[in-house]
Amino acid sequence: MNRKNFITSLIVGAGTGAFLSSCANENSQNKSDNQTTNNENMSNTATQTDELSTGLILHSVYFWLKEGITPEEDKDFLNFFEALKTIPSVKTLKVGKPAPTHQRDVVDNSFSYLLFVTFESMDDINNYEVHPDHLAAIDKYSKYWTKVQVKDAILI
Repeated sequence: MNRKNFITSLIVGAGTGAFLSSCANENSQNKSDNQTTNNENMSNTATQTDELSTGLILHSVYFWLKEGITPEEDKDFLNFFEALKTIPSVKTLKVGKPAPTHQRDVVDNSFSYLLFVTFESMDDINNYEVHPDHLAAIDKYSKYWTKVQVKDAILI
């Protein structure tokens, strides 16, 4: 069991690193185009940045949706992430689906969606966890999932 936990930790770390790298590359390409827009949208919305500094909190949430949900229900579930973007303590928020990587014993692509959120501080993530909009979104959209797995980390 310890080997499985170790391997899972390696997978999450590698996946998170690759995801962060892709976010940084995407944002650096669009930085000049988005800088004005981001400054205008900073109040009460998640802003995008390519800065991955020491102490940044990484909040990775994996969702396994119920089998047999309709395309309309899947689309409705995506509104969950839109609701979370409005929470003030969110620095960045990205959503992903499993990548079509090679099957290996250490790869788990069984999840339906990944939510990846960054926070500047522990106070920010602690406030996010109990924010009324977060709790209301969980209450509204939890009908779509069978399993959720959260992995939080602080960059060193």
